[in-house]
Amino acid sequence: MEDNNRNLILATVLSFLVILIWYTVFAPEPPAEQSGGQPVTEQGQTVAPATPTAPSATTTADLGGDAAAGAEASVGRVLIKSPSLEGSISLAGGRVDDLLLTQYQETLDPNSSNVRLLAPSSATADPALDTAGAKPYYAVYGWTASAGTDPGLVPGPSTVWSVESGETLAPGQPVTLVWDNGAGQVFRRVFELDENYLFTVSQRLENNGDAAFSAAPYGIIARHGRPDTQNFFVLHEGAVGMHDGELVELKYKKIVDLDPLEREGRADLIPVNENGWIGFTDKYWMTTLAPAPGQAFTAVIKYAEAADIYQTEARYPMQTVQPGTQLTSTGYLFAGAKVTEIIRDYEETPGIQRFVDSIDWGWFYFLTKPIFSLLHWLNTHIGNMGWSIIALTFILKLLVFPLARKSYISMAKMKELQPQMEAIKERTGDDRMKYQKEVMELYKTQKVNPAAGCLPVLLQIPIFFALYKVIFVTIELRHAPWIGWIRDLAAPDPSSLLNLFGLLPFSPPAQGTLLHSLSLPVLAIALGVSMWMQQRLNPTPTDPAQKMIFAWMPWIFMFMLGGFASGLVLYWITNNVITIMQQYSIMSMHGHRPDLFGNIKAAIPKRSRADGGATKDGKPEGKGKGK
Repeated sequence: MEDNNRNLILATVLSFLVILIWYTVFAPEPPAEQSGGQPVTEQGQTVAPATPTAPSATTTADLGGDAAAGAEASVGRVLIKSPSLEGSISLAGGRVDDLLLTQYQETLDPNSSNVRLLAPSSATADPALDTAGAKPYYAVYGWTASAGTDPGLVPGPSTVWSVESGETLAPGQPVTLVWDNGAGQVFRRVFELDENYLFTVSQRLENNGDAAFSAAPYGIIARHGRPDTQNFFVLHEGAVGMHDGELVELKYKKIVDLDPLEREGRADLIPVNENGWIGFTDKYWMTTLAPAPGQAFTAVIKYAEAADIYQTEARYPMQTVQPGTQLTSTGYLFAGAKVTEIIRDYEETPGIQRFVDSIDWGWFYFLTKPIFSLLHWLNTHIGNMGWSIIALTFILKLLVFPLARKSYISMAKMKELQPQMEAIKERTGDDRMKYQKEVMELYKTQKVNPAAGCLPVLLQIPIFFALYKVIFVTIELRHAPWIGWIRDLAAPDPSSLLNLFGLLPFSPPAQGTLLHSLSLPVLAIALGVSMWMQQRLNPTPTDPAQKMIFAWMPWIFMFMLGGFASGLVLYWITNNVITIMQQYSIMSMHGHRPDLFGNIKAAIPKRSRADGGATKDGKPEGKGKGK
């Protein structure tokens, strides 16, 4: 039994240490406050950046300076309106730079504003746009002139476009922008939008001149300044992409640390032969460029240090358009929420390869993906994520039940051997080697595996981390309510023992803080009690050190997990309750009914019991025995 307890303690302590290190060492840091801005000269004058694909270390997609602000205010905008998005396209550069996610709010407050995804670089120039506090973040398209061709003959970030057709970009209502370079070439940009978050962008070059004309289309996503991130090591935020089946992830710090390449600044150039996409991802939101399947391009991740702008680019090969012909380059822009079902559908149509992997499934992706799929399926039938998590826990426990059954049967057999082990201990005294040898011979004779008891605990660790990942990164859990005061299963339980769960007239500590964890929310208390009750089903270890560890473990976990997502704590509580029921039933079926309530009474300090109480073996015991 001591070997069994030792293995169980080892598994529990290891899992505890992993979670403790995770929670303390890698806790999220306060978001970095970095403001975006324009590159300036030593004299303080604003520098107008070059064409985005020009090979320059200071290349940016920004319009640049006061001229940009004036252009933004004067040329107007094309409205965007769909069931999922609202915003506008600036005719200055033809940029998608104003986008709200209408199905998501910043907070749980009913009056909270919608989540803003994209914002223009000169927001103050257009008072009609409420972008206060939003860092510039936008998508811009253009063309690169061939060597020896005047760059002014192709549209760039500062080009002012005209609306040729369409008034509002909406599902089934495309908008076409047009620009004539005056030298025989006409450029058109056609925007289409579905009911969710996918823009189809077609760039057309019509050559009405007398000679061939060569140019290369491109798309850029630019972010001014480092965005506010979670700064959590288990969550990827930064550049994300796929090139020919290989996932690319680069955090903002790594982008800044890129080695400067000749004529490209700090950049990472990735050639894509057939299928790929590139962009920026946040925890729940993403903006991504996806060329048409089968289209070769160069994916670029770069940082313009002088302008403090992060960029991802899709650069297409140079194309030559003969007189009297035209060229069309079609790609896609995803700008929205990372809803698993939606982005998985985009893998089918239009065929964006492995797009669902833009969600950070983590190290245990082989568990995380099926667990999320099952949870999502349950939620579609139950209609409540909290009850779906409880149902998921029952299913997971059912799947591992054969292993758990063997464990509980082994514990019952170990209980049978308890008197013989006590006799061996009395006979061997302090000779640990002799004691261990005789105990192992007893195990071998009785065909008992002392390690079987810790297998369910070991199996629980990857399941726990996989479910943590599901709750932490998937938007389906964001602002998902359960019952009563639990209105966001992705956030910690907002209740607090410090204000007697709302009875006292002051606010509890902020969620996610260490003080909030110490304030003991309701779910944290329930977790500690359920772990303690589960522990009382097992015989108390004879070793004092083991006994002390077992005594403290439930309460340490209770305080430590108080700041975890309430959905994860709910899973753990449900798991403990099911384990208690399973263990009690199986051990009872094998003739060893645990005296759960007797053990609980024995564990309560300063509680005397009359003679005649029951021991774990069901035999009469004297007063104070079993403590």
